[in-house]
Amino acid sequence: MALNEKRFDGRVAIITGAGGGLGRDYALLLASRGARVVVNDLGTSRQGEGADIGMAAAVVAEIRAAGGEAVANGDSVATAVGCAGIVKTALDTWGKVDILIHNATINRRGPFRDLSFQDFSAVLDVHLSGAFHLAKEVFPRMCDAGYGRIVFVASIAGLYGERNVAAYCTAKGAINGLSNALALEGLDHGVGVNCIVPAAKTRLVEGRDVEGFPPWGPELVAPALAWLAHEDCKASGKLLVSLAGRMAEAFPAETRGVFQPEWSIEDVAARSDEIFDRAHVETFSSVPRGFHEHLGFSFEMARAGTAND
Repeated sequence: MALNEKRFDGRVAIITGAGGGLGRDYALLLASRGARVVVNDLGTSRQGEGADIGMAAAVVAEIRAAGGEAVANGDSVATAVGCAGIVKTALDTWGKVDILIHNATINRRGPFRDLSFQDFSAVLDVHLSGAFHLAKEVFPRMCDAGYGRIVFVASIAGLYGERNVAAYCTAKGAINGLSNALALEGLDHGVGVNCIVPAAKTRLVEGRDVEGFPPWGPELVAPALAWLAHEDCKASGKLLVSLAGRMAEAFPAETRGVFQPEWSIEDVAARSDEIFDRAHVETFSSVPRGFHEHLGFSFEMARAGTAND
């Protein structure tokens, strides 16, 4: 064991969508550092069709062959019943859940004008509803136990948008909001909640032109995810970007803005360059008081502007 090696001995982790791609690397890394892992994967296609628990079973076999502990689960993250089944697997096997990593994903590509509500809902069910149902199962338990780590998998598409994947963008963007809310509620209970914003060469990019990309395999992302899941990580309410060897923090920012005691449509138009001027920006961290700091900043500008009139 390396000096100061970050270990997960005694910790129980649930990792959804761990039968391949990024999830597989997450599972293998945590297990190699001592975590007991529920490897969840329904075994669907990229579009969420079909089912094959063999994908999860294969990862479990890898972990066990390397001397680790793992169990396969094939329940769907898209339903409350399925999420309860995933958590029950951890509780029945090891009696607790210390770490939740919600990585399961599907995508339905196509222009928004052709996107059916059925496809839209299917994508949201896996990403956003899955995050909700899993968190409902584990978050109260973690708070009662005084410890927990939750990592939701967000996306560059959720931050900045992307063509022809409106449902995916919507779901991934909303996950960040849920993460921030839980980070605040878990603050006094030892429960850290963060998002990772990864990108890697997996089957989700099949069919896309990635010729000329630098190395960007899942193994370059897994350490970032593992750090967010570790007991030594005290960060909460963060967006950790990881792809192709680059790691960074993403966060909301605002222009400083301008104040007037009264506005007309014409005033907004006339001052739009000032409003959108990014020469000076303000940032507010969700934890511990970003919401209130935002209000305070805006109100102070209003008070100062009124006093100067």
